[in-house]
Amino acid sequence: MTAPAGPDVTAVFDPALPWQKARSVALRPEPFGALVYHFGNRKLSFLKSRTLVAVVEALADHPSAEATLVACGVPEAQRPAYVKALADLARSQMIEVRA
Repeated sequence: MTAPAGPDVTAVFDPALPWQKARSVALRPEPFGALVYHFGNRKLSFLKSRTLVAVVEALADHPSAEATLVACGVPEAQRPAYVKALADLARSQMIEVRA
């Protein structure tokens, strides 16, 4: 018997799409960055950069994740690391594509 089809949580993160912090996610600022908790799947993540926290909080205000990185002042040389971090957050359902 196969499992019922559900949302594809393994989808590739596309920084050209509009993203937002998932509605069932809470972000708690900490001196090191922030704790991120998903109330639906009960996952807890640590954001170890205040800049990454600012990016996650600003995702809904920009037309794409790429535009958010630019708006938050992430240097071009560091953007691949931030894209990877955002992809990890997308895989764990902490951020979601905005409709």
